[in-house]
Amino acid sequence: MTEETMREYYAQRAQTLEQVYQRPERQADLQEMQQRVCELLKNHQVLEVACGTGYWTEKFAPHAQSVYATDINQPMLDLAQAKNYPDVKPEFALANIYDLPDAKEGQYSACFAGFFWSHVKREEQAALLVKLSKGAGKGSLLVLMDNNYIEGSSTPIARTDAEGNTFQFRIRADGERVLIVKNFPTDSALRKKFGPLVRDIRVVRNEHYWLLTCILK
Repeated sequence: MTEETMREYYAQRAQTLEQVYQRPERQADLQEMQQRVCELLKNHQVLEVACGTGYWTEKFAPHAQSVYATDINQPMLDLAQAKNYPDVKPEFALANIYDLPDAKEGQYSACFAGFFWSHVKREEQAALLVKLSKGAGKGSLLVLMDNNYIEGSSTPIARTDAEGNTFQFRIRADGERVLIVKNFPTDSALRKKFGPLVRDIRVVRNEHYWLLTCILK
């Protein structure tokens, strides 16, 4: 699985990506996490990375002071820009999360990434945290949200590599089956990975989702 494979897979899925948020059994947990995210990002100058279709941008933008939302896929950004933003109009940009420009002083006060961390290989996570600290600015609030593995509901794990990364098979729009990295970290694994690079780590979980907050340093 390469970064190019991942990018192509999600570009093809742009029109149907939000179907994952429509599962009836996940609605209560989703609403709880949505409320938490909006409260956390209230009045912040937010850098959003891997914004996708703008599903989460649309939810928290009315509560933020400003939003700069980025994604690597133009088809995703086209959908995100077409959403309704009556209060705070986000600025959107095509950008690679691994190649973000360094933040200017006071440019951002928070960074948000929804359902992206699980696609980052374990051996690349520390370096990405350093990049996020530079991209959002030291002292910024980092908010990450992702999903738990639920037996019988989640796509089965297809393989695990030597680094402990887990992978799932996904079907592209053209019918081709591709292997996508999808990790499901425990609270202790998150704290161990983040500990040396951030401060004030907090992890909240419900049945279907987890939410991590910390301060970048």
